[in-house]
Formats: sequence, structure tokens, C-alpha cells
Amino acid sequence: MTQTILIASPLEAEHVARIRGLDRELHVLHAPELLPQPRYAADHTGAGFTRSPAQTERWQVLLGEADILFDLPTAEDLNHAPNLRWIQTTSTGVGPAAARLGLAERGILVTTARGVHARPLAEFTFMALLQHFRGLRHLHAEQFSHRWQRYCGAEIAGRTLVIIGAGDLARGCAKLARAFDMRVIALARDPARARAHNDQFDEIWPISDLHRALGLADAMVITVPHTPSTDNLIDAAAIAAMKPGIALVNIARGVIIDQDAMIDALRRNHIGFAGLDVVRDEPLHPTSPLWDLPNVLISPHSASTVGGENGRIVDIFCHNLRCWLDGRLDGMRNILDPALMY
Repeated sequence: MTQTILIASPLEAEHVARIRGLDRELHVLHAPELLPQPRYAADHTGAGFTRSPAQTERWQVLLGEADILFDLPTAEDLNHAPNLRWIQTTSTGVGPAAARLGLAERGILVTTARGVHARPLAEFTFMALLQHFRGLRHLHAEQFSHRWQRYCGAEIAGRTLVIIGAGDLARGCAKLARAFDMRVIALARDPARARAHNDQFDEIWPISDLHRALGLADAMVITVPHTPSTDNLIDAAAIAAMKPGIALVNIARGVIIDQDAMIDALRRNHIGFAGLDVVRDEPLHPTSPLWDLPNVLISPHSASTVGGENGRIVDIFCHNLRCWLDGRLDGMRNILDPALMY
């Protein structure tokens, strides 16, 4: 049975060709002229773009033919896609968006890009932590001043890293942490759950032990998806429980942290450093104090974006397509659980 796929966000032609070549029963619709122009490799949003009335009509016709979408649609797009049965997303934390769109109620299966971003996000995490502990800003200032003055630095080995979450992003961070001889404690909703990577953690504690763990942590990294249970998880009370001088890295979602309480703690150096790939309201407002705090590193929600990202997402999509065409839905990877929202 022929299945029609619509590529709904910018994707390189080489990857579109890979999808087309998977099976003769596939009909792949790709109209780059109806999509925004990518600004950089693996840009799934593209530059600002408004379709003309004629383009909008063409786009709606394509939506009406689609059984499968590559990437999430808008709410308006959904109204023109009556045959849609499956969406492969280009991101991991799509639970809230899928809920807003009512995809489960429409009977639409969602698969995510889980696992694709673990390595680049772990690299960003340790870039940030090494910058802080090894004093990169101090070295930059000394070099700029042409000053050769020896000093005593800090090391990362032997320190305790607390990872909020125990999934794929946590796995990536823990793997690097172990290479740096750190002690790794993961906090999980279900500590006893069998995970192939559980051996990457020295200990797995229940999330109810959050405050106790933060009191031990020299560094922490937030990796959990945004769900009702993680909204504002790192609130003022959690921040007060942190070990003074802790280094914090957020590679999850900005709404997981009470941003005002974090800013206050950064100003007091109760939080010694924050590496933020995400913030509560994006883009970060030009007047936000986070821009100018000397102990903050800002990344524009780009830490996961690397040149090979789309290739790895299409690897997942092609695997899932093969399972879909063969009727082996239980073999598909990264199926979103609408109840858990991940």
C-alpha cells in the first residue's frame, strides 16, 4: 500500500533522497520552495517566511495527501491533513507540543528524535563545566592583558555531578563525567527501572531526594523533559538546598528553573556558574540580567545542533518507516507516550 510522506521542515536533498530510496511504495512530497530557507545546517525552523495565497493553497493540497509528516505541523496545518497517521519529529522534548495539538486524540502516532542530541549536548555540558572549573575566562582576561602570572586552578576530577534525569541525555553526560573521574548521581522518577546505561551512573536516586542530592553536588545538569511534574522543579527551595558555589547547566527546558530565583542566587554566588542553553522565555530578552552576569554562559538553544544532526534523525526515520511499512509498529523507535509526555 503506497504511503505518502510530506517533508514539513527544511531538509537537505541528500536526506530526502535516502527516504525516497527506502521503498518503492513510498511517495515522498518535498517542496523546498514552500518551506522557509534554513539559516544553518540542521535548522528545522528556517528564516522568517510567509507563503503567498497560491503557495498556501499548494501547501494545503500536499497536507491533504499526507499519511506521514516529517516534523510537527502547526494547528492550522492539522486541519488540512485528514489522512495523517504518524509524525516523525526532529526534536526530543515534543510532549507539550503534541498535547497542545491534540495528536493522541486524533489517533496520530508520534515518534521523536530521542538519542540524536545526547552526544552534542553532553559536549556542551562539559565545555561549560570545564570553562568554569578550569578558569577559562580568567585565562582569556590574562591573555588579553598580555600578563604572564602563574596561578592555582581547580580540577573537575573527584567532584560530584548530579544529573536531573536518567534518560538518553543523562547517559551522554554521565559517559563523559566518568571519563573525567567524577562521581555521578542520577535522579529519576523510577530509580529501579531497567536501563541499558544504568552502569554509567554511580547511583540512581528517586527525584524525591532532589534537595539532598543538590546539597552534595559540585555540579548539576538538567536533562528532563518539560512535563507538569518538572515545571519549576528547580524552585527557590531547591536552589536554597544547593551546595554553595554549585555549577549548573540546563540543556532541557527553561521552565524547569525558577529563573528569578536563579538570577538572585547567581548574583550572590550561591550558584557559582550557570551554563544555559535554554531560558524561560526565548529568545532571551535584550534587557535580561543573564546577558551580563560574569558567571553565566548563554547559548541560544543551539547546543544540540551540529552538522550531522539531520543525518541521524533520518536514520531513525528510515528505521521507523521500514517498521511502519512492514506492519511492525512494536519495532519502531522513540514512540511518544502521550500520558508521560516523553
